[in-house]
Amino acid sequence: MNSLELAWLIRRHGVEMTHLSGGSHIGAVFSVADIIAVLYQDILRVDPAQPDWDQRDRFILSKGHAGAAIYAALAEKGFFDRAELLTHYQNGSRLSGHVSHALPGVDFSTGSLGHGLSAGAGMALAAKMDGKPHRVFVVCGDGEMNEGSVWEAALFAAHFGLDNLVLIVDHNRMQSLDDCAHTLNPGSLAEKLNAFGFHAMEVDGHNHEALRGALSRVPAEIGKPTAIVALTTKGKGVSFMENDILWHYRFPHQGWEYDGAVNELHSQKPAGVADPYTPEGAVNPCKPTQAEAEQGKSNMDINGTFITWGNDLEGARS
Repeated sequence: MNSLELAWLIRRHGVEMTHLSGGSHIGAVFSVADIIAVLYQDILRVDPAQPDWDQRDRFILSKGHAGAAIYAALAEKGFFDRAELLTHYQNGSRLSGHVSHALPGVDFSTGSLGHGLSAGAGMALAAKMDGKPHRVFVVCGDGEMNEGSVWEAALFAAHFGLDNLVLIVDHNRMQSLDDCAHTLNPGSLAEKLNAFGFHAMEVDGHNHEALRGALSRVPAEIGKPTAIVALTTKGKGVSFMENDILWHYRFPHQGWEYDGAVNELHSQKPAGVADPYTPEGAVNPCKPTQAEAEQGKSNMDINGTFITWGNDLEGARS
């Protein structure tokens, strides 16, 4: 398996998991899928046969609401059986809606935003103090960068010269109910992180070669933590989800949303990858009604009820 194949499977598993569970955050799963795939396929030193191996690299998905992405990657890499993915968000499941360390391969439970970099910095400092060679990778969301605790952790990491720490920001420019720029404008995250003492860079967060190149050069500078601001698209991979804030919370409902998502992913499926759910795609797929098509993709609330402002969110702000 290569990273492109793993990224496709993360997206396909993500559609199935959120569809069956009625769970949220498929847009965030899609934006981070390529980052997770490159990390698990090409970068992280981990061993599914020894999930607690002392010298493994540590990974924290601080934007824990995208947990379906990490669950899919771990299953595909052999940390647990793929069949368990279908229990996502169900009562009694180990696959909680936000990331849980009940699963092998998960180093830290997340979901309450702003804590992952602090924990990662602590892990990186402990590794330095103990003379251990492992690295610590933390993925934060760009909306999460509003949290003051992230910047406290950044100061801490730079102060202690934690060049075994890597922060990756999934910069899809959307958070919760609006664009980041309209919520609390982050400006240039790379410039801010450089000012805080990181070696920071921007890359295309869907370009596997660019991601692999940046992540392979860790540390980017001796004595400094590394930050990679990955420029991504919310909902990447399904056209009606891309750059649409609706899909932060909405899941693919039965009918044209599920069928359309499956078939768009099938149109991009790498050769040799098998779809474990719909091998031939959605057969006889449902189509949106004329009214749905005319209303526009963002004219529904999270319950599927049409609202008033169309694809332009300005009306929602006024």
